[in-house]
Amino acid sequence: MIEDSEKSKNIDRENDKNIEAEESKFSNKESQDNKDKMTIEEKLKDSEDKLLRSLAEIENQRKRFEKEIKEAFEFGSFNFAKESLAILDNLGRAKLAIKNDESLKDNKDLEKFLENITIIEKDLISIFEKNRINKIDTKNKKFDPNLHQAMSEIDDLKAAPGTILQEIQAGYMLGERLLRPALVGVAKKVEKNDDKKGGK
Repeated sequence: MIEDSEKSKNIDRENDKNIEAEESKFSNKESQDNKDKMTIEEKLKDSEDKLLRSLAEIENQRKRFEKEIKEAFEFGSFNFAKESLAILDNLGRAKLAIKNDESLKDNKDLEKFLENITIIEKDLISIFEKNRINKIDTKNKKFDPNLHQAMSEIDDLKAAPGTILQEIQAGYMLGERLLRPALVGVAKKVEKNDDKKGGK
């Protein structure tokens, strides 16, 4: 009898375990179904976010390409323009050298030759201006390190310190971009030493 009772208890325990296992399977299945439903919604939201991010990235890339194309168009000839300035510099130097040459002063054709150089110089400046290459104005301007390069300091009691008094080489801009800085001589601060004068 005791054995039968033990067997019966064991069978009941087995049955309870089986029922618990079935309930657990059912509960897990229900939980998995809920999880799957949430995952689909989350996946949809995640896909939507990814799509929006991709569209934003494509738009940014398009804008970047447009900017690069614009810059390439505007400044693609930057090096060519910079090197072309040497022609203008050499024409100016040639004019100065011819004017200062003693052996050429008596030459009757000198003025005509200088006029022709001046015409070429003006034509070149006109071509530069049409292509947005403009000379930097330095006359009586305050020194600006973004546009000018100081080559010397000049003592001048009348001029305010930092004022450009001499242009050694012209500077140029290509649109809003610096092509070449102007090489200049700048007024320096002159201190009046009255004490020393009084001592003498």
